[in-house]
Amino acid sequence: MEQLKKRPLFNPDGEIDVRERRMIGGNTTNLNDFNNMKYTWVSDWYRQAMNNFWIPEEINLGQDQKDYPLLSVAERRAYDKILSFLVFLDSIQTANLPAISEYVTANEINLCLSIQTFQEAVHSQSYSYMLDSICEPQTRNQVLYQWKNDPYLLARNTFIGDLYNEFQTDKSGDFFVKTVVANYILEGIYFYSGFMFFYNLGRNHKMIGSSQEIRYINRDENTHLWLFRNIILELRKEEPELFTPERIDNYRNMIKEGCEQEITWGEYAIGDEVPGLTKTMISDYMKYLGNLRCESLGWAPIYEGHKKEPESMLWVSQYSNANKIKTDFFEARSTAYAKSSALIDDL
Repeated sequence: MEQLKKRPLFNPDGEIDVRERRMIGGNTTNLNDFNNMKYTWVSDWYRQAMNNFWIPEEINLGQDQKDYPLLSVAERRAYDKILSFLVFLDSIQTANLPAISEYVTANEINLCLSIQTFQEAVHSQSYSYMLDSICEPQTRNQVLYQWKNDPYLLARNTFIGDLYNEFQTDKSGDFFVKTVVANYILEGIYFYSGFMFFYNLGRNHKMIGSSQEIRYINRDENTHLWLFRNIILELRKEEPELFTPERIDNYRNMIKEGCEQEITWGEYAIGDEVPGLTKTMISDYMKYLGNLRCESLGWAPIYEGHKKEPESMLWVSQYSNANKIKTDFFEARSTAYAKSSALIDDL
């Protein structure tokens, strides 16, 4: 398949008519013109993302330092493994987004990807801050690099990592879309058993600072999810040959694989031994999310039933408002998208 060309950095012959702008394969000047955007939804997204600015140290983790040794063996094991997984995800995102951006020829989308890259770096810093606050240095390093030695963790990271690496060797439009869908899976599926675990600790009055830290991160990830949803929808308009029924089935299967891996991971890392969560709760919630992610792209659901958020998991939304993305992100405002200082009172 024809390979995409990397956008030139300096291009005086680039197209200035926004009607000619394209997500990929366009001829961009790279000029950031905030008054002339083809994708008009970017303006609201950009301002929302900028309003989300925060730093990890805003949250006091002093009580978490006292709580951590008091966690049950199952809770502490899950805390460590999930944190190791999350720090890997945000680290690989920080590296992968610029690789995608090199082939995006719509400058306003590259502005969004630049903000997201910065936010992913902040998330990685947040996980380090959490570990620095509760662990001795040796334990911290053991947690950070569990993904290299734990076969379950390594398998999870290999799935998403291999998808990203494929685009490093094959720059076709087909693999570009697969990489974008992989990002959609990471932002909309892969984080969620981890998020629900921390929120479950919070509702049980444990590790409150950690759950608040995750809530800031979750708020950012919602905007990232909405960004990649829109990128996919715009690509489908501009590059319909990349969205044939067969290809869409492949993308849906990627989402299903992401869900199945998240379910397997949740059963392994959390299981039935953490008070407030069960394997069934995790499985039902992930199947619901998988259907939600497909339907928000206009694709058929991947699981029979599971159309409604499980009643046993409604508390996840109460903590994160993570599922307000069903139709239009900006029509579903909540206090989770206000300036960060408002989040503490809303927890």
